[in-house]
Order: sequence, then C-alpha cells, then structure tokens
Amino acid sequence: MATTTTSPKKQAVKQATKLGVFTLIMMNIVAVVSLRGLPAEAEYGMASAFYYLFAAIVFLIPVSFVAAELAAMFPYQQGGMFRWIGEAYGTKAGFIGIWMQWIQTTIWFPTVLTFCAVSLAFIGMDHVADSHLAANKLYTLIVMLVIYWLGTFISLKGLKWVGKFAKIGGMVGTLIPAGLLVIFAIIYLCMGGHSNLDFHSSFIPNFSNFDNVVLASSIFLFYAGMEMSGVHVRQMSNPTKNYPLAVIVGAIVTVCVFVFGTYALAIIIPAKDINLVQSLLVGFDNYFVFLHIRWLSPIMAIALAFGVLAGVLTWIAGPSDGILAVGKAGYLPPFWQKTNKNGVQRNILWIQGAIASCLTLLFAVMPSVQSFYQILSQLTCLLYLIAYMLMFASVIRLRYTMPDAKRPFRIGKHGNFLIWLVAGVGFLGSLLAFILSFFPPAQIATGSTGMWFGVLIGGCVIFVGMPLVIQACRKPSWAQPNTDFVPFHWDKSPEAQAQLKAAAEQFAQEQAESAAEAAAKAAADKAKDDNTTPPAQK
Repeated sequence: MATTTTSPKKQAVKQATKLGVFTLIMMNIVAVVSLRGLPAEAEYGMASAFYYLFAAIVFLIPVSFVAAELAAMFPYQQGGMFRWIGEAYGTKAGFIGIWMQWIQTTIWFPTVLTFCAVSLAFIGMDHVADSHLAANKLYTLIVMLVIYWLGTFISLKGLKWVGKFAKIGGMVGTLIPAGLLVIFAIIYLCMGGHSNLDFHSSFIPNFSNFDNVVLASSIFLFYAGMEMSGVHVRQMSNPTKNYPLAVIVGAIVTVCVFVFGTYALAIIIPAKDINLVQSLLVGFDNYFVFLHIRWLSPIMAIALAFGVLAGVLTWIAGPSDGILAVGKAGYLPPFWQKTNKNGVQRNILWIQGAIASCLTLLFAVMPSVQSFYQILSQLTCLLYLIAYMLMFASVIRLRYTMPDAKRPFRIGKHGNFLIWLVAGVGFLGSLLAFILSFFPPAQIATGSTGMWFGVLIGGCVIFVGMPLVIQACRKPSWAQPNTDFVPFHWDKSPEAQAQLKAAAEQFAQEQAESAAEAAAKAAADKAKDDNTTPPAQK
C-alpha cells in the first residue's frame, strides 16, 4: 500500500545490484496482493472481473508508470511522495501527500487486523463455534490490539527482523494460499461439485444498481502499493524496456490472482452468505470438507494470520520511515525525529500505535464487525486517493517546470501527450473512486447514515488539516543542523544549490564505486568457475 524512503547513501550503494525482471515482478506481486479483500467482490459473480480489469487500466498501470518516472527523476533525493509532490507544488502539498500516505496506513491497520483476528478464530475445528468467536467484538478487539503492538515491538528491533517476517509471510500467507484456493476450485468442479457462481451470468455489471458501483469502488485500493517498486528503477538494466515489462507482467499476475481467487470463493459460497471478514476462511474450510482434508483448516488459518502479521510489520516500518525523513528535514517537531539505538523511528511508532489503538476502540460502537471493517476501509481509500491524485498532478506539472531533468524512465519518448493520457486517466479514476467512497453500500449494515458520513467527512477534514496546522506552527529550530535531507530543486539559495551539487556528485561517485565492485566480483566468480570446471566439460 505506501512508499518507503531510503537515504541517498544507502540507495547509491545498492545501485550496482541489478534487479532482474522476474525479481521485480515478484516484488510487485508481494507488495500489492492481499487475499482479505476477495469476499467484497465475490458478491458480483462473473462481473467482478470487469471491476478488476477496469481498476487495473485506470489505476494500477497509471500508478506504476508514474511512480517509475518520478523515482527515476529523483534517485538520491529522499522523501518519497513528499519529494515528488513537493518538487511540483511546494512543501505544503508535499507534506499533505506523504502525511496521507502515512496516516491512511495507520487507519488501515484495524481493518487488516480484523481479518487477522478472524483467521485466528478459525484455528478450531468447530465451524459454528469458530464463526461465533470471529463475530465476538471483545475477542476481536483484544486480538487486534495484541497483534498490532506485537508488530510494533518487532519493528523497533530494526529492519532485519521486519525483513525476515515479511519475506516468509509474503509467500506462506499470500501467494501459496492464493494458488491453493484456485487449485481447489478447479478440483472441486472437476469432481462434480455444485458451483454457486453462474458462469453464464453477464460479464458487464448492472450499472443501473448504484449500490453495486459504490461497494466495487473499494477495489481501487486493492492495487495500492505498486508505486513502491518505482524506487528500484535505477537498479535495473535497461529500465526503459525492462521496467514496463516487469510492471505489465506483475499487473497481469496480480489481476489474475484477484479474478480467479474471487471466482474460487464465489464457486464455493453463495452470494447471499458472503461475509466480508469471514468468507475467505469459510471458503477454504468448505473446500477442505469436500476434499476430506479438513485437518488443513487450522493450518491455513495460521498461515493467513502470519501473512497479515508480515504485512502489518512491513507497513508499520515503511511509511513511518518516510515521515522520519520529513521530520529530519525540519518539517516536524524534534519529538518526531527521535530514534532508538537501532535507528528506528521510535516516537513516530508510538504516535502511530496510539492512533491505531484509538481507531480500534471505535470497533466497540459499530453495529457489527463488517460495518467497522467497511467504514475504516472507506476512510483509508479516501485518504490514500488524495495522495495519489496529488502524485498524478505532480508528474504532469514537472514535465513543464523541469523539462530538462534526466528521466531514465520516461512515459512517452517525445512530447507530453502520453503523460497527460496516463496520469490524466489515473487522476480521473482516483477522483471517481474518491467520490464513490463517500456513499454507504446498501449490502452492509453500517449503522446510522449520520455516523457513516460523520466518520468519513470528519476523518478527511481532520487528517488533511493536521499537516496544514503543523506547517503553520513550524519553527526554524525543528531543522537539524547536520541533516542529510537534499534540498528541493526550486530552492535557489547558494547553500541549497551547493548541497544539491554535492549530493549529485556523491551519488555518482558511490554508484561508480559500487559498479566497479560488482564487476570485480563477477570477474572473480568467473575465474573461480573456470578453475573448477573439469577439462572434459570445458
């Protein structure tokens, strides 16, 4: 879902390691694919594929290509969205962009933790009892808080710990279950199982039912996070050719996982019985019962819960690190800039945890687990889409304010027609999803309409207003004297221009040194292989 930030020095050191197309494809898939959202679209049957494909065209691909161009423009200037938007529209807009990216992640945590609590509830073998436990508010509330703070304490140990959990959890808790779900559906149909999915139903949705469009608008955020891979553009050989290939293949695989995973759920669960937070586990359990391997149910529940923990760890550590970079540039008070002995943004994680915990407590006043899940999901969509709209607008503006800047990856070789088309489609798609996200879906009991609109409108006003208030209260003393934050290109002061020049030279030097080290290592490996290869094989 958000972009992590790497210091110029660390980023430059890694430049010699060239990423292959397959590696970047896998990185994109693991960053974006999440199975917890499949039940929301399974209600639409065959028409769900239309929504997935539409969202991919107007959102997923524009996000990927725009992030690639922006990341390639600023390979050693830290800040992520703060940098990209700030270079185009100034620090206030940039601060809003990265704040939205961070705060939406903080709000997103309770929704994904709800799914984690449900997964753990299905460790038992009694299907009815598991469902009742999953719907119990007190149980869900306790598990959500425990898992979140466990993730926070692990994150405080440093990225090494986070990396271990994320790598294993991405495979065990996401990719493998997705593949098994589709395989089980195929086996089920081949063995004569009854399909609850009408394969003869229309692929084109019923646009006369506005409620269907509202619930489906949340699909845009299924694809959120693909912009993270844009930071690796300069780590690829021939990025102009290979990066688009990796993005397109990654997008195709991602769409296939969502489409066929959704179909697999719709096959085994009637549309009227679909529950947004329980149906994924129920679907697996139904397949296990049919195939007489019910003993796999608790194993799958644990795997999915572990995948959620890995995702939570990744997002706890990632966007908050971007906020730390902004803080050290002098745009946040010193309290926000504190780190522990492991270099982890300690105080930001405490603030993040306090916000996430307060939002989790809202769970107690919502009419159901589903309604809580849905309303926070919608608020997350709204805030993240604000950041995306700013990003799309920024890439267009930078074509005119920085026309001569180097763009190792460029949307369109000549002129600006393609950037207007790609970024324009992305902006309009995001705007459409933003508007639709305000409407409560009729399929879910969300409580009073007043509470629904109050939470969404109030949440947007409060969270967008926060960075503006902080900027208004900003003091010169917030900036650290020895900060390594690279100035914006529009800062024409002699000091800023000198820092920009020095940073560019350092980046080029470290890149060359890393390339030389990689070449020397490759030569040594080749010489070693030549010396160990038997004469007959030579």
